Amino acid sequence: MKAPKLKTNRLYLVPLSTSHLSDDYLKWLNNPIVVKYLETYSDYTIEMLRSFLIDIEKKEILFWAIHLQSNNKHIGNIKIDPVVLKHGICEYGILMGSMSEWGKGYAKEASNVVIDYCFSFLNIRKINLGVVEENHSAVALYKSLGFGIEGIYKKHGYYDGKYCNVLRMSLFNTKIY
Repeated sequence: MKAPKLKTNRLYLVPLSTSHLSDDYLKWLNNPIVVKYLETYSDYTIEMLRSFLIDIEKKEILFWAIHLQSNNKHIGNIKIDPVVLKHGICEYGILMGSMSEWGKGYAKEASNVVIDYCFSFLNIRKINLGVVEENHSAVALYKSLGFGIEGIYKKHGYYDGKYCNVLRMSLFNTKIY
């Protein structure tokens, strides 16, 4: 399944593709503040990013680029992968790469439209995610979206020079439960 175009009051979301290859995107991936709690690493090259985007285009995956409606600026990405329709579950992830747009509510706005799509159109019953416990802004975002903590993986990953706990969080479709 491919990501459909989605729209909010201030944003539009389109399938991530090679058209998003840019120096700005590359800068996000090489910015230690942006990727501090992500599984990606620094030292990305433009060719590595191009290969990643080509690979994404080939996959049947729900992976969106987040754009501002006001000026078409690509500010981040959001994905739902994998989707396991048999069990009615999926995994959520988001990257807000443009630091100048942090703190403006765009992550919540994009997340809400994607969550609604999953629940209303895919009949997903439960959305899961993993987040580093020390990533306080992400944890606060997820809680504000209605995600609850289901478990804690103790000292599960190595971030910011130390082993950190990873929270497993989930959001249930209230239309089903």
